[in-house]
Amino acid sequence: MRLFSYCLRFDSGAAPNPFWELCTLAICKPVIRRTASIGDWVFGFGSTESPIENIADCVVYAMKVTDKMTLRKYDEFCRVHSPHKIPKWDSEIFEYRVGDCIYDYSQGEQPVLRDSVHKDKNQKIEDDNRKKDLGGVSVLISQHFYYFGDKPIDLPSSLDPLKLPTNSRKGYRWKPNQRYADAFVTWIDNLGYTPNQLHGQPQLKNEYTLERDISSCRPRRNRQDNKIDKRSNC
Repeated sequence: MRLFSYCLRFDSGAAPNPFWELCTLAICKPVIRRTASIGDWVFGFGSTESPIENIADCVVYAMKVTDKMTLRKYDEFCRVHSPHKIPKWDSEIFEYRVGDCIYDYSQGEQPVLRDSVHKDKNQKIEDDNRKKDLGGVSVLISQHFYYFGDKPIDLPSSLDPLKLPTNSRKGYRWKPNQRYADAFVTWIDNLGYTPNQLHGQPQLKNEYTLERDISSCRPRRNRQDNKIDKRSNC
């Protein structure tokens, strides 16, 4: 069992997507999606870019990988078993909008990007999103996860070595975590939280609107001019 960790810079509800009784990582973080295997754990720390202050060393979510499939298989799976993971970008229901099954493989060999968090008027941004998403090849699926969102939790001092160095906020790691992997799983499984439920809401949930030009899994307010910042930062 490996323990992957990274900084979840923009907790929008799309990556990871913790809704509909499955936590899925289907877009962004391509290396983790390629590398992690069934039985591994993935967890995300908070970010200094979050609207919530002082959560950089807090756990936003953790998932045990219980299944892994290609993006094509995920599209087929969602059509039958989890249709709400397919985004409905015009919906007023937040959970429908941030669906992460954003690539339609039914129309030919090349996937078609659905109207979704990674659809963008700026073609370069959309192409960059697509490259990262498809480069991850696989989707990580969990039926054993904890999602804290805007109510992230502190690590105990015994697990302080898992905290990310300040210069690692854009990457991921697993090898330095291995000494503490079993202790992390024991700790999070014994906190008293019911697995497979939301114990908080995505930190950026309130920043979504129905404006069609606001796309990206990280729509966020620019803190200087209060405008939506549509940059892609997977």
